[in-house]
Amino acid sequence: MKWSEFFTSSVGKKFVMGLTGIFLISFLVVHVGINACIWAMDEGKMFNQAAHFMGATVVIRILEVGLFIGFFIHIIQGLTLVFQNRKKRRIGYQVPMGNKGSKWYSRSMGLLGTIVLFFLIVHWKQFWIPSRFMDINEVTYDGGTPIHDLFSLMKDTFTEPWVVILYVLACISLAYHLLHGFQSAWRSLGLSNNRYIHLINAVGIGFSIVVPLAFAMMPVSMYFNWVQ
Repeated sequence: MKWSEFFTSSVGKKFVMGLTGIFLISFLVVHVGINACIWAMDEGKMFNQAAHFMGATVVIRILEVGLFIGFFIHIIQGLTLVFQNRKKRRIGYQVPMGNKGSKWYSRSMGLLGTIVLFFLIVHWKQFWIPSRFMDINEVTYDGGTPIHDLFSLMKDTFTEPWVVILYVLACISLAYHLLHGFQSAWRSLGLSNNRYIHLINAVGIGFSIVVPLAFAMMPVSMYFNWVQ
């Protein structure tokens, strides 16, 4: 089989989904780690400095381009697989299988992914675009170079209840998306077997709970002034 045929086949598309999925999972680890700096209780100093480092480092900016490409490939391939599976299963079971066949979130990956995509568009508009292309307030620490005050931008953004609710709902969708996607990504790459499958599933469940919960607590903490 040629490489071009492999990547257009069902197996190839799942392989791409798994590869981009693991790449995006690694991004979530970095992103949640940086955002967790808001709880340092230092008026945003650690968070602003970490965000500035990510935005000013050339290697990180190059990886950022790869991140966007990974997002779009993952989304396009995911939606393509959803439509293909629905087309193949136009004639359903006479008796609905429900959760006996698969979990509801496994059958709803397209919907969950679409909700996350909508959230990402809002998130990019509120934070990424202003930090890259717009003039926002700056702050100086220890006589250094002025840097963007993204901490204050977060506090201002999360004064709106609808924004907080949107972020929390998106985090819930992300949690269920990861609950299936984490272990599925390793399966698609052929890196799981009976010896390690239980470990992968356990790590996946933990990751699917801890990371989205941390993300959800950020806007909630800002809204209720739990961080200073």
